[in-house]
Amino acid sequence: MKLDAKIPQGPLETKWRDYKSKLKLVNPANKRKLDVIVVGTGLAGAAAAASMGELGYNVHAFSFHDSPRRAHSIAAQGGINAAKNYHNDGDSVYRLFYDTVKGGDYRAREGNVYRLAELSVNIIDQAVAQGVPFAREYGGMLDNRSFGGAQVSRTFYAKGQTGQQLLLGAYSALNRQIHEGTVKMYNRHEMLDVVVVNGHAKGIITRNLLTGEIKRFAAHAVVLATGGYGNVYFLSTNAMLSNVTASWRAHKRGAFFANPCYTQIHPTCIPTSGDYQSKLTLMSESLRNDGRVWVPKDKATAERVQRGEITANDIAEADRDYFLERRYPAFGNLVPRDVASRAAKERCDAGFGVNATGLSVFLDFKASIDRLGEHTIAERYGNLFEMYEKISGENPYKMPMKIYPAVHYTMGGLWVDYNLMSTIPGLYVGGEANFSDHGANRLGASALMQGLADGYFVLPATIGDYLAGVGFDRPSTVGKEFDEAEDNVKTQTSSMLATKGKKTVDELHKRLGHIMWEYVGMARTEAGLKKAIGEIQQVKEDFKKDVNVPGSGDSLNDSLEKAGRVKDFIELGELMARDALNRNESCGGHFREEYQTEDGEAKRDDTNYSYVAAWEYKGDNTPQELHKEELKFDVVHPSQRSYK
Repeated sequence: MKLDAKIPQGPLETKWRDYKSKLKLVNPANKRKLDVIVVGTGLAGAAAAASMGELGYNVHAFSFHDSPRRAHSIAAQGGINAAKNYHNDGDSVYRLFYDTVKGGDYRAREGNVYRLAELSVNIIDQAVAQGVPFAREYGGMLDNRSFGGAQVSRTFYAKGQTGQQLLLGAYSALNRQIHEGTVKMYNRHEMLDVVVVNGHAKGIITRNLLTGEIKRFAAHAVVLATGGYGNVYFLSTNAMLSNVTASWRAHKRGAFFANPCYTQIHPTCIPTSGDYQSKLTLMSESLRNDGRVWVPKDKATAERVQRGEITANDIAEADRDYFLERRYPAFGNLVPRDVASRAAKERCDAGFGVNATGLSVFLDFKASIDRLGEHTIAERYGNLFEMYEKISGENPYKMPMKIYPAVHYTMGGLWVDYNLMSTIPGLYVGGEANFSDHGANRLGASALMQGLADGYFVLPATIGDYLAGVGFDRPSTVGKEFDEAEDNVKTQTSSMLATKGKKTVDELHKRLGHIMWEYVGMARTEAGLKKAIGEIQQVKEDFKKDVNVPGSGDSLNDSLEKAGRVKDFIELGELMARDALNRNESCGGHFREEYQTEDGEAKRDDTNYSYVAAWEYKGDNTPQELHKEELKFDVVHPSQRSYK
């Protein structure tokens, strides 16, 4: 089955504008008769809920946090891209579009990416109007900095707190609509199933995390904006509560899951320090503007650093290998994340790592501090430097940071068409939860851009086209579909509580994470992926027969919450490995060792794999079915990606 993305005809430059003018509309009086559920209140979800509430829809917004302000969107530190060209350095909507398609290794839709670049300029105006405190130059103009994969400065930022400040803007808009009565907020509610009536999404089943109450909610349409699934690896830069449950339960109801193997490894993270860790900490990519990445040129010197006999400051300039600048002279330290991550891994695998485990490289700010002064660096990155010092015990103003790649973002997610509707009519997906506009690799500072574009501008425009045809009868939670979905949730819950095995949920999650990192992580092979599938199936069996979930389902029980999420991660992990095994090429964050160029870069196979892989759930014991959405490039012609 070939999927229809419903990309409008016509030139890229006018595609979205012309399409919007032809969408069906709902008049203001009728919007008040329509209910929309929004699950997730990070940037995409809060923006969508606030915008649709402003339009007049009755919005029911759900978060498993105690407040929307807890959403993981706050962790996006470095900035948000927009093609404003304030620096007059040659940027444009087309250049942002081109950089994004190229950065994604030509595995994204042209139509979606151009729309994203086009909307980027509106996002900044929206955020400024909300009072988001972007950094400004001396004359008062908004400042920009550079990020990986671009040769222009297009990233707007608020120190190292950009995601938090943007979320506060969306949160204020959401709160206004809550006050106006157009949005009803349900905190501490976790969505555990989608209800599909006559083939259309018409509601959800939730669990109140404080009381354990299982409850039904009905609506004319459902929006999922529940983030990515990086915690399938156990250790990632994601918040510990981040999970795939909402998306996975929707997948099991008929929503295709697209490109699950596309995982972004971020090059600028604090290395692991022991088995006791439950998450990893990101150091923003923005640091690569002023920090230089290097390792010792001599392996013996690296070994002395590993043993603690010398420090970075003891190594002469002539004895340092600035390997990103050496390998990629055109982009230097600002190559895209997948390229920088593989380069760091290659140096560490070759024995040039610089901490006790040999799994880190230096990120050095001495040259920038000497040139600009410590005060300027503190203004740009102060909170990031403080965070690093608290975690590592080292002062990055005096000693280079130690960094190593870690799982950060997932480009895969539920398949959506141009309207952001999934394969279940009436079920829309925004932000990182959809398979997105990033192809096989996301450029830095584009996650915030996509989440807000989806929430503020795309979903409010496209959802009306569907709602105009659903009728205005008040949705009901009475019916066999709601009965079945609620029974399904209760059965799963009681089954996990009744197993009374010997293995903790964390123990099984760590096992899964180790398998995923070793075989479905930064580098993948056919043999490794096949081994991973077998080992994940064993973890799945152990979970089913030997998991231990203490407590009951009638009250607050974080072990029960965690168990349901890990169960979904295990099933997703197997699909990720199968998707990676199916894709016999390297592209972006998917690096198969069998498919690389002579100098170790990703080698695509455009003849056989220029498509979106969308997987259909066929049952717990039946292999998923692959459907393909062929990718067409009318404007940008795919070529070997080079940053040299």
